[in-house]
Amino acid sequence: MFVEIKNLSFRYRSDRREVIRDFNLTIEKGEIIGILGVSGCGKSTLLRLIAGLEVPDTGSFRIGQQEIFNDSFFLPAEKRGIGMVFQDYALFPHLTVAQNILFGLHKHPKKERYRRLEEMLELVSLKEFAHRYPHELSGGQQQRVALARALAPKPSILLMDEPFSNLDADLRVKIRKELKEILKKEKMTCIFVTHDKEDVQAICDRTIVIISKLCEV
Repeated sequence: MFVEIKNLSFRYRSDRREVIRDFNLTIEKGEIIGILGVSGCGKSTLLRLIAGLEVPDTGSFRIGQQEIFNDSFFLPAEKRGIGMVFQDYALFPHLTVAQNILFGLHKHPKKERYRRLEEMLELVSLKEFAHRYPHELSGGQQQRVALARALAPKPSILLMDEPFSNLDADLRVKIRKELKEILKKEKMTCIFVTHDKEDVQAICDRTIVIISKLCEV
């Protein structure tokens, strides 16, 4: 297995109730996993724990041979090599498409940055939009820019949090197909969070359904 999460539990300090309790998950390299559940059940919190934006109460998590956290160790978010696409895309409005994608590559050599930029623009079919700003793009195009930016540094895992929630129904159908093709082409290991069954059916290799607000699966 490539990813292993064991006995993960978490509660917000302002709430005595556990948001996540004894969560376990294993993922093979290149597998797309869907996390399906109603709003408020802890799906986004789970992604924040994996990304390093929250600190778990208990549990362990590793990617390959790299320990990410356990009861005595916590690897900071910036050292995890994990990409994330947020619900609102979180694009920088003052940067062009190319500049948004390049943002995640600032630690790479210049020649490699621009080579990877060209690969990403080609991958998401946005070469002709490289010098446009986010407000000049459609919702689907913005979603593809966010995906390209997250994929550019070649993360070990990609996390996607309700990435289609701002798209209309017709566009969702088109983007689902495009997304699956892109992830498979990049051989990307992905955790995809949604409340929409059609999303996971169209994109994911395997689905985990969260059945309670305590995230017992």
